[in-house]
Amino acid sequence: MVWKPHVTVAAIAHHAGEFLLVEEYAGGQLVLNQPAGHLEPGESLADAVIRETREESAWDFRPQAIVGVYRWFSARRNETFLRVCFCGEVWNHQPDQPLDDGIQRALWVDPETLRASPGRLRSPLVMRGIDDFQAGCRYPLDLFQDVIAD
Repeated sequence: MVWKPHVTVAAIAHHAGEFLLVEEYAGGQLVLNQPAGHLEPGESLADAVIRETREESAWDFRPQAIVGVYRWFSARRNETFLRVCFCGEVWNHQPDQPLDDGIQRALWVDPETLRASPGRLRSPLVMRGIDDFQAGCRYPLDLFQDVIAD
């Protein structure tokens, strides 16, 4: 059996003390997450976070830095996730755009509200990314390079 972690991306957008999140159904529960999702074949990490943010929140996202790269093992699901978390700015909100399946809405939430309700978070990666962002963690976008060769 070949072991393969899930490679995902997430967007941290911050405005006026609040963070862009999505409310979505996961495991039968309504939870909060950053706009996030899986890397698709042939897609760069930056392109993936731009696409996922648009599909899940109806906001355009411009990545400016990498906040962190996180490996998380979900014992409940017996799965490993490798998440690349980007920070950047959003603009051009399209409120009439349909959102991805399972996404109920995009909303802006302050970190104190999130800390007060840890059971509402989809994973511990949500708060970790926000904490690292607030601590000033930033890495250049060119930390990851696409190498295409046969």
